[in-house]
Amino acid sequence: MSPHLPVTPAEIAAASIEAAEAGAAIIHLHARDPETGKPDPRPELFRQFLPVISQATDAVINVSTGGGLGMTLEERLQAATATGPEMASLNVGSLNFGIFPMLQKYTEFRHDWERPFLEMTEDFIFPNTFRTIRQAIETLGTGHGTRFEFECYDLGHLYNVKWFVDQGLITPPFFIQMVFGILGGVGADLDNLMHMHKVADRLFGPAHYEWSVLAAGRHQMPFATQAVLLDGNLRVGLEDNLFIGRGELATSNAQQVRKIRGIVESLGLSVATPAEVRTRLALKGADRVNF
Repeated sequence: MSPHLPVTPAEIAAASIEAAEAGAAIIHLHARDPETGKPDPRPELFRQFLPVISQATDAVINVSTGGGLGMTLEERLQAATATGPEMASLNVGSLNFGIFPMLQKYTEFRHDWERPFLEMTEDFIFPNTFRTIRQAIETLGTGHGTRFEFECYDLGHLYNVKWFVDQGLITPPFFIQMVFGILGGVGADLDNLMHMHKVADRLFGPAHYEWSVLAAGRHQMPFATQAVLLDGNLRVGLEDNLFIGRGELATSNAQQVRKIRGIVESLGLSVATPAEVRTRLALKGADRVNF
């Protein structure tokens, strides 16, 4: 774990507010055990920082349903179900989620759980079946009016979303998050970005969806910039990349937000406001959440 990763509810709240002040319109949130930093799905932890963030900023709050690798679906859904946020992430396909290659780069860890956590991903499938995806959509979408960041780690995941669209379970505007650079998913090759964007346009129609790019590690900023050049959106943060430059750890999520904001504005473009995001994604509004 990076020493700059926020762990306690107070640290997560402060980091989120700082990122919003730097220009982040959506804040994507996980919780961690305050003692060990291990991913923790308990709603009581989320309730310690969600109200603090919502009172200090108008940023859209997006609660993870990915949780931590190895969690059950029930564990992954419980925080979003309890809090009914405007947005929640939703992985839309199973994949071999391999982060074990990090063991070749790092030999020392801050906590006892980190090494076995990485090791187990060599023989691990992150399960997201059609049944569990439907359960999440019905529980959060139908039940709470939450809209989704559909996380697509491969081309087939776009078609999975389209299947649910055809079944009438989700309606536009859709928010498609294209994820690159995770071993087991689509590689961090700009040709792959171009192809997935083209396929998504064909499946959903440019007028009916918003799309964004998330790229792991050193690919984060180049892919974010390319997404902007293609009239898309982007996600940065310490969940996806611990560095701000070659060999230099990022000191905060906000530092990455400020860097990409500078790139965006240098291109003559502007960063969307939370109000604009709520309109473009047809969100229910911050006054209709349960925190």
